Amino acid sequence: MTTTTQAATILVVDDDEGCREIAARLLERAGYRTRRAESGDECMRIALTEPIDVILLDVMMPGMDGFAVCEALRAAGKRIPVILLTARDDMDTRLEGMNLGVSEFLTKPINRVELLARVAAQIHILELARQLESVEGNLKALRHAGQTEPRR
Repeated sequence: MTTTTQAATILVVDDDEGCREIAARLLERAGYRTRRAESGDECMRIALTEPIDVILLDVMMPGMDGFAVCEALRAAGKRIPVILLTARDDMDTRLEGMNLGVSEFLTKPINRVELLARVAAQIHILELARQLESVEGNLKALRHAGQTEPRR
């Protein structure tokens, strides 16, 4: 994962090369780094071996679809925020995604403003979570230090 001084890395996953390239270029123009994957299997390989901050993930792909990727990510203990990209904007798709821990939903065709707003929101949530972890670590260290010092 990135720090606040580095651009976040977004993994763009879509079996349609045109959709994948459009989304990646929009994100790059906004200052994000991107990685691209054309399948669920490739997404998993990258997500398990590289520091990825957010995944923009197509639902309908041959082989391992977006839902299967979400399940595999959770089974592997990866808590990377997922923005599900779908042509199907129905309640069943959204409910299945929510049950699998999807953070956000976007419908195709991609709206640039909405894409950037949703990615920025997920990056902000990541930064808040990192800050909270840091504060919790500091509190734990203070409690531990207070327990080991002799009382007067």
